[in-house]
Amino acid sequence: MNIVFTCVSLTICTAALIYRISAHQDNPLSLSWHDSAWIPMLNPSNIMDYFSERTNPFFDRTCNNELVKMQRLNPDQLNNMTGLEYILLHVQEPILYVIRKQHRYSPTQVTPLADYYIIAGIVYQAPDLLSVANSRLISTVHHLQSAFDEASSFSKYHPSKGYSWDFKERKVPERAVAKKEQQREEPSSAFQRYRVDMLLAELTRKFPVPTAPQAKASSGETLSYSLPMTGS
Repeated sequence: MNIVFTCVSLTICTAALIYRISAHQDNPLSLSWHDSAWIPMLNPSNIMDYFSERTNPFFDRTCNNELVKMQRLNPDQLNNMTGLEYILLHVQEPILYVIRKQHRYSPTQVTPLADYYIIAGIVYQAPDLLSVANSRLISTVHHLQSAFDEASSFSKYHPSKGYSWDFKERKVPERAVAKKEQQREEPSSAFQRYRVDMLLAELTRKFPVPTAPQAKASSGETLSYSLPMTGS
């Protein structure tokens, strides 16, 4: 039984090692970028300027966007050019923007190369299908390896009884308990507080809180009134 577990474990470890080696060391999917000075004022009109900052590792300075910017041309001129370009693909204010990197061959023919999403001012590269499948496979292999290791730990051998299973309850490791107790909820960022306050203020302006009618009663008199009821 132990031999079977050992063979399966070696096979899984080998597969995981092959996939890890095949992954590129400088994987852009593990990178992120942001500029704190821009984050509070991001909007659809300046999001492309934010993405084209010189410190952004995802922006290629040989693109047509940089050429149009340097020559102060109309951004619509990108449709008449050929080569690498970036476009604003999707907007979900106030927190999500999607930018596409593509190669233009003609005004009507383009080939998408990569997508980038900006959420809360932080830029990430969206993973392609191969990267997603690779990540899911590595995660599956890791969990299978953990399951086989745990199952193998319950296997016992006795000279007179042979192999058997021992599923007695085990105590939770003290390190795991201490680590769980130390985990605390992270405080909200300045961007989150600013955006929430802005959204609440906008909702308050659109839907003001109704006020009850006020009346003054003379001495010895009691005023009574009822608020209007809306029928269902």
